[in-house]
Amino acid sequence: MASLLSQLSRRVVRSAGHGLRLRNGSTKTATSAAASKGLNFELSPEQREYQELAKKFAREVIIPVAAQHDRTGEYPWEVIKKAWELGLINTHIDQAYGGLGLGTFDACIITEELAYGCTGIQTAIEANSLGQMPVILAGNEEQKKKYLGRMTEAPLMCAYCVTEPVAGSDVSGIQTKAVKKGKDWVINGQKMWITNGGHANWYFVLARTNLDKSCPAGKAFTGFIVEADTPGVIKGRKEINMGQRASDTRGITFEEVVVPAENVLTAEGMGFKIAMGAFDKTRPPVAAGAVGLAQRAMDEALKYSMERKTFGKFICEHQAVAFMLADMAIGIESARLAMYRSAWEIDQGRRNTYYASIAKCLAGDVANKTATDAVQIFGGNGFNSEYPVEKLMRDAKIYQIYEGTAQIQRLIISREMLTKARQ
Repeated sequence: MASLLSQLSRRVVRSAGHGLRLRNGSTKTATSAAASKGLNFELSPEQREYQELAKKFAREVIIPVAAQHDRTGEYPWEVIKKAWELGLINTHIDQAYGGLGLGTFDACIITEELAYGCTGIQTAIEANSLGQMPVILAGNEEQKKKYLGRMTEAPLMCAYCVTEPVAGSDVSGIQTKAVKKGKDWVINGQKMWITNGGHANWYFVLARTNLDKSCPAGKAFTGFIVEADTPGVIKGRKEINMGQRASDTRGITFEEVVVPAENVLTAEGMGFKIAMGAFDKTRPPVAAGAVGLAQRAMDEALKYSMERKTFGKFICEHQAVAFMLADMAIGIESARLAMYRSAWEIDQGRRNTYYASIAKCLAGDVANKTATDAVQIFGGNGFNSEYPVEKLMRDAKIYQIYEGTAQIQRLIISREMLTKARQ
């Protein structure tokens, strides 16, 4: 398997500068080239290779160790290192800094397959993209070389430090402060629910730099790159969560943390826009993770229903079960298309806030319903940890919470609708 994965990985790297990137350096994907001819639901040959590579990796590397990491909560370093070697991590990083420079659509294809294996492990991998995205979007050349470049030189992790104990969905309520002292900034505050927090090499940190409470959010916050080993950075204990236990989630406290001015992203007061802009890029892959989990749940339920017999026939032949399976398929296909659309939109250089929120909201809801129904189809066995679906049900719940709750997504969607209607 290792030789096959390595071979596929090398072909993907070689083709990344051809089929997926135009010679003039444009980031348009192969899918967009077909757009001028109308809708096209076919993946390009290169994208099929990404998909096959990720699929094999999920089934042959992730699935065999997923239950163990769920039981122990041990961080999946051995899986992450193998994913890094194959180029399945840090896919957003441009070729100029050692990455593949793939688009959001391509990343979603990979993410869905990895999530099929275990969304806890996939979340640990995908959190790198969230941490990197502010630097990708707003970093200057030196910041990109230094912080993105090191991610492609060694299997390192980073983290997105925005959420706080009293500020989750309400990002504007952040209380972490940064005060300028000479040429440096000094950060004090506490972050919470930081994915990869205990293993990150560096953090993107959002802090309030205008202490006037009347200052609008769009001008009150600044984004910083903070080295994890900076004096005053205190890592809390790993949280024991309901699901996705392979992912490392913990609080990070900043006590008189000195950050040089060169680590400010763009300029003072631009942090909120940078942080929110990152979500448009990262919500489609989150939706892809939810779709991957839902697909796994349906596959497990379908397989079980074709083996288990009641009243003289396989349970898939009972209409009650057959309809549950049909509803799973309807939800998954719909969520996948919404996810594809949200990723495709941003790869065309268009603002995708509306589509990203639809995809994230729908996929999260579908993942939860599909996993719950899978447990129901398994019956008593579904409630038992010896079978795979109880883990899927626990893992699914967070998709309605992190990177914007299901309710926040509906709020965003409704605001986008009203804005358009009033134009």
